[in-house]
Amino acid sequence: MTGEIVQIVGGQIQGPIADQVKRRLAAWNDPRAKLDRQYRRSGRALTFWLIVLALLAVVGVLTLVNALPVAAGVGAALGFAGTSVLAVRTNMRMRDIDRRRRQLSAAPVRVPLPSRASAARQPMERLEDAEDTLRELLRQLDSAALTSVPTESVEQARATGAEAGAAIRAVSHQLQAVERARDTAPPLDRGPLVEGVRRLRAQLDEGVEGYCGLVAAAGRVLAESTATNPRQVLGDATDHLAGLASALRELSR
Repeated sequence: MTGEIVQIVGGQIQGPIADQVKRRLAAWNDPRAKLDRQYRRSGRALTFWLIVLALLAVVGVLTLVNALPVAAGVGAALGFAGTSVLAVRTNMRMRDIDRRRRQLSAAPVRVPLPSRASAARQPMERLEDAEDTLRELLRQLDSAALTSVPTESVEQARATGAEAGAAIRAVSHQLQAVERARDTAPPLDRGPLVEGVRRLRAQLDEGVEGYCGLVAAAGRVLAESTATNPRQVLGDATDHLAGLASALRELSR
């Protein structure tokens, strides 16, 4: 059903509105968002069952003090037992949903790629592939079997990679915004915007190249895990990418 909606949006609506609708659909169908909605629904259900249990307990107490007939007490006892089962099941469901939410939180967040018509699409596809590769390389480099690679070097490379990825995505968002401005501007006013898109695309390519340089360095260290100085190989690439990320942030401002 969601795929059909996306197709309809793509066929009937064009430009910034279509991109906005697609982003909202993607956010609604995000697995984390779905689990959050399920958790909230289960929480409301558990609250309802607890209220019912409290009311049935009151009926039971009133029966014990002879304020209500015995039949009411028997009904309250049966209802209490059944409602307790439902409350326990709901609580178990909430725990299961919460466990799955924590698993998703530990997994890397997938940022939606730019539209295929955007100049940012190809660099961001490269960045996503590079991030997956770097994540796996650093995981292996951080294993106990590769004692020649200092843990602090791996952690620094991981942190710098995350920082650089965020800086590159900031440039990508700028580029997409300028593209939308270009597409809606009068023809005579598009010249500076076209040049802005070209310049931002060049910055994006430079940032992705730098990120791929860190990936290549991590791959070389892993391939030669017994190298005499793996810290320097990985550290030089990390420092270069950190400087590039800093420059991209300054340009974004």
